[in-house]
Amino acid sequence: MTNTVYSREALAYWVEAPGRGLIRREALPEPAAGELLVRTSFSGISRGTETLVWRGEVPPDEYLRMRAPFQAGDWPGPVKYGYNNVGVVEHGPAEWLGATVFCLYPHQTRYVVPIDAVQRVPAAVPAARAVLAANLETAINAMWDAGVRIGDRVAVVGGGVVGLLTGWLAARVPGCQVQLIDIDARRASIAQRLGMRFAVPEAAQADADRVFHASGTPQGLACALRLAGFESVITELSWYGTRGVTLPLGGAFHSRRLTLRSSQVGQVAAAQRARWTHRRRLALALELLADAALDALIDGESPFHTLPELMPRLADATQPALCHRLRYDEQA
Repeated sequence: MTNTVYSREALAYWVEAPGRGLIRREALPEPAAGELLVRTSFSGISRGTETLVWRGEVPPDEYLRMRAPFQAGDWPGPVKYGYNNVGVVEHGPAEWLGATVFCLYPHQTRYVVPIDAVQRVPAAVPAARAVLAANLETAINAMWDAGVRIGDRVAVVGGGVVGLLTGWLAARVPGCQVQLIDIDARRASIAQRLGMRFAVPEAAQADADRVFHASGTPQGLACALRLAGFESVITELSWYGTRGVTLPLGGAFHSRRLTLRSSQVGQVAAAQRARWTHRRRLALALELLADAALDALIDGESPFHTLPELMPRLADATQPALCHRLRYDEQA
């Protein structure tokens, strides 16, 4: 164990109440045997889920299931929530000192966690890109849930981070033809960079073998149903919080024998669960982040201390973003 002097305080972002966040100063515990002190370098904002948390739209009956591993407080607030954190080990066993690690930890400058709560970031993956790991893990689970096969025609409705990562994975399956469908034509260049064709909803090719929905809107899910071919599976990746969704389940929904399936990263997909742990799945996500093309998904960066002012803009889309990354300069 190192004797290096380190700060015993940290700054952390909290949602104090729906629509209001602030940064609190917190005391850090003394790391025990088997624990690490990590100084954060970057964290990523998972825009869909975190803006729902910020608006207070987590349903009460999901309070327990939606808890992040190191969440503090509870909904609707005060709550400290987040799960895309990349940092450097400052204190712990010698073999961990200086290691760049990923942890499912909220937005905080320093923190103490058990060793088995972190994963080493591979040398081929820049720390700044590793903030995508949790989102890529969600996309991996979605691919397992959907059962994408060689040569499938795949449609991905919704060009946010999870949709783009899912499409990127599908495009790497031999013979798969993948189209990204989004109302924002600016997603076309990113789709092309990640190996997908692009279409606005009105021009999208139907009769897909597998469809992923990740737009977070009822209109997007209706589009996904329309694009699905006979006996196709539509895998739902969006989470709506307290919002209701109305769907057109008349028409050809039954005659085409469609399947609407949920996918959620909290459980390893059933097809892989006998052999894969959460830790193994996250390690795979980190390894896959070696592809520099994925830098296109990080389209904004701000200092950590600006997060209370940034979240309202992300929540109402006045500041459009895919993955918005927070940069941690030397702070407490």
